[in-house]
Amino acid sequence: MAPTRSARDELREIRAEALRGPGERATEAQHAKGKLTARERIELLLDPGSFKEVEQLRRHRATGFGLEAKKPYTDGVITGWGTVEGRTVFVYAHDFRIFGGALGEAHAQKIHKIMDLAIAAGAPLVSLNDGAGARIQEGVSALAGYGGIFQRNTRASGVIPQISVMLGPCAGGAAYSPALTDFVFMVRETSQMFITGPDVVKAVTGEEITQNGLGGADVHAETSGVAHFAYDDEETCIAEVRYLIAMLPSNNRENPPRVEPADRADRRSEALLDLVPEDGSLPYDMRKVIEELVDDGDYLEVHERWARNIICALARLDGRVVGLVADQPQVFAGVLDIEASEKAARFVQFCDAFNVPLVTLVDVPGFLPGVDQEHGGIIRHGAKLLYAYCNATVPRISLILRKAYGGAYIVMDSRSIGADLAYAWPTNGIAVMGAEGAANVVFRRQIAAAEDPEAMRARMVKEYKAELMHPYYAAERGLVDDVIDPAETREVLIDSLAMLRTKHADLPSRKHGNPPQ
Repeated sequence: MAPTRSARDELREIRAEALRGPGERATEAQHAKGKLTARERIELLLDPGSFKEVEQLRRHRATGFGLEAKKPYTDGVITGWGTVEGRTVFVYAHDFRIFGGALGEAHAQKIHKIMDLAIAAGAPLVSLNDGAGARIQEGVSALAGYGGIFQRNTRASGVIPQISVMLGPCAGGAAYSPALTDFVFMVRETSQMFITGPDVVKAVTGEEITQNGLGGADVHAETSGVAHFAYDDEETCIAEVRYLIAMLPSNNRENPPRVEPADRADRRSEALLDLVPEDGSLPYDMRKVIEELVDDGDYLEVHERWARNIICALARLDGRVVGLVADQPQVFAGVLDIEASEKAARFVQFCDAFNVPLVTLVDVPGFLPGVDQEHGGIIRHGAKLLYAYCNATVPRISLILRKAYGGAYIVMDSRSIGADLAYAWPTNGIAVMGAEGAANVVFRRQIAAAEDPEAMRARMVKEYKAELMHPYYAAERGLVDDVIDPAETREVLIDSLAMLRTKHADLPSRKHGNPPQ
């Protein structure tokens, strides 16, 4: 046999060994936990046959603790690129079957390489995380590997979309890379994130808790806000990652991809007249309003189960992606609090970084009062949302459906902080506070001196509404561009966004701002 043929056969054998991984028993153990292998996950994420692997034959060079006798190909992480709906996407996936997916020096260098390629090529980066943290046998070299990942996460922030998919345990410093990315997906029962595990918690505090109770998908999707999405199985989770990628631009120099809509741009929605009660004290589901406005009623809600008094979602209007920020009157009357402010601020920043126009649907009674909120820093947390909107240069449209009171009105992208266009429905009421509270303050002496204080209070409330809270008060003063028929809202938004498509706005020259913390 010719030498070249012999060498080629050897290469094929080596590649086959790398593709097999550690063997069937390890694969069966992974499946027994309800988890897919790293290569199976990549196949679900990327278009069929599109994956190109990088450094498949990489091995570690560490010695000691038996490592020199165990040098598998890939070193426990699979890296490369492929396509999602025809667009390039970079990916790395921990292989839990090899060293438990733990990160060593060679493992980290492979991740560094693929992150550098993603930044250079200007394409999204997806990490499929299923690793046991730093490889203890390699000591500080492993820790330094994490530092390189964190530095690249930060450099890529606002340049390319970064998505972390948690498909197994993620402990210690390893949890910080997902926290630095744009979106975190988790799978119930099989994925966890925490800085210190249950054993350490028990040793230090005496508290006993399970891994899922400490850092499972539901905990991070509902309580901590670390996870943006949580699903019951890996297949659904990865399918939703593909859906998200399809709505995002490849990098900050591009616009999100447009699709040809089946939904008419001039579609009227008479249902909106019945969805929103005129009485500002009555709740309704803002999601139903969103469904009436966007293409085919289809949208992707971010942080659906955390800070539910505000909605953040990606959707399309006439085939073009928009970011929606909307108060949710069904939860705490749509009031803004610490968590809602943080949630919306980060979403606004993401949309601005990646050229996604913002549409804000306003029905807000104010900021949540209370000692806990004040001591928890509602001032600085609320200022995060204010800062994010004021700093955003993408097209910005606000629509006031009903009430918009006090500082919360200003913060929810009012004209005064730079919204390009502000619209209102005929049911709107913009004021410093609700009429009842305002009457109690402004007409306090008259009410106290009246023979019938309650009758006087009712009269003053009516007078205040008539003078300062009628639907056209803000429009008369140029704070609202138009009062529109609710049924025409979709068409108005689409026409306005089309006009703003070529918007260009420059920020002052500076290294970076110093946003509220």
